[in-house]
Amino acid sequence: MTILIIAIFVIGYIAIATEHSIKINKSASALLTGVLCWTVYILYAPDKHIVTEELVHHLGELSGILFFLMGAMTIVELIDAHDGFNIITNRINQTDKRKLLWILGFITFFLSAVLDNLTTTIVIVSLLRKLIKDEKDRLFFAGIVVIAANAGGAWSPIGDVTTTMLWIGNQISALDIILKVFIPSLVCLAVPLIYLSFRLKGKINRPALKSSEKSNDLTQRNQLTVFIAGIGALVFVPVFKTVTHLPPFMGMLFGLGVLWVLVEIMHKGKEDEHKNKFSVVQALRKIDVPSILFFLGILVAISALQSIGSLVQLSSWLSNNLQNENIIVIAIGILSSIVDNVPLVAAAQGMYDLTQFPTDHSFWSFLAYCAGTGGSILIIGSAAGVAAMGMEKIDFFWYLKKISFLALIGYFAGAAVYILQQQIFG
Repeated sequence: MTILIIAIFVIGYIAIATEHSIKINKSASALLTGVLCWTVYILYAPDKHIVTEELVHHLGELSGILFFLMGAMTIVELIDAHDGFNIITNRINQTDKRKLLWILGFITFFLSAVLDNLTTTIVIVSLLRKLIKDEKDRLFFAGIVVIAANAGGAWSPIGDVTTTMLWIGNQISALDIILKVFIPSLVCLAVPLIYLSFRLKGKINRPALKSSEKSNDLTQRNQLTVFIAGIGALVFVPVFKTVTHLPPFMGMLFGLGVLWVLVEIMHKGKEDEHKNKFSVVQALRKIDVPSILFFLGILVAISALQSIGSLVQLSSWLSNNLQNENIIVIAIGILSSIVDNVPLVAAAQGMYDLTQFPTDHSFWSFLAYCAGTGGSILIIGSAAGVAAMGMEKIDFFWYLKKISFLALIGYFAGAAVYILQQQIFG
């Protein structure tokens, strides 16, 4: 059974990677992979009731990610419908590729620590469409955004799902993770940017400003109000989670609900044909549903691997064969580019308890760095990468050829800085 499920996962993974060659949408491949993995599991399982309960348990966790993604995409679409992003794009006048790369890289890096890497990627990739006309240039910048978002999320307790898991599990404290991981994460972004500064040349072409019909129905006050309220709703999510201890998707849905009411009040006096184009209903129609289904398929497939114990066995094998804890963590980070980092970190939490590695031990903070940034090596290795892949239709092999090397050198540079930092300061 285990071999068959792993074989299905590998075949599905190959189908996703070769989407453009086989002419089958990656969302379809992901959904089939996820369903088939669980189908094989339940057919071979002696107690089918337990398998059903496991699936429902995993689906409860996965639905939180999906609703979070849906809420974030809707808020971004709503801001865009009100031309809210023009407030930022009109202030970014830089057209030099190298300078713009540094500007967007650092905006993404710090914004990711405040929001999280997934939400930040959705926001910044939406901005790229307003800033860069040429598709090839935009795809390249989107790839760097994935690296920057994952690096920025790794040093903040609310910046990445895995870091939040370690924070909630009492393996790390907020101040300690910031102090230990900030500089390695910064190096993880800076090294690829420095490398590109010597190789990237030329200027980007800005999209032509379109005279939108919406401008007749919008005031500058409307534009600014929705922009501030939308970004405020996104920033409010980690605050809501900290105060209420409810999952992040609840804060996202709460923010969407508040913004929905605000928009309805703002446009209540207008005729339906003018009001509808600014409505949340219209924004919901525009969000990228295939990307959400892709997320669902991938995460369901990985949850099957987790349920049959393959990920725990993998972690055990790493511990038995790689004696050095730093090498183990670096290996987990690289594996997180292939298999989602969430179950890998969950497996590590189950294997190593607080008596072996107490709170704020360097093992945990290094795990937060590696699991957070290692996912950038492949486009489907992180939530940020999958979101960018769906929004900009990034090809797996294009990313492997153009971005993976940059992510890899940044990953190892940051890891080296972390190890050196620990040797110096302990």
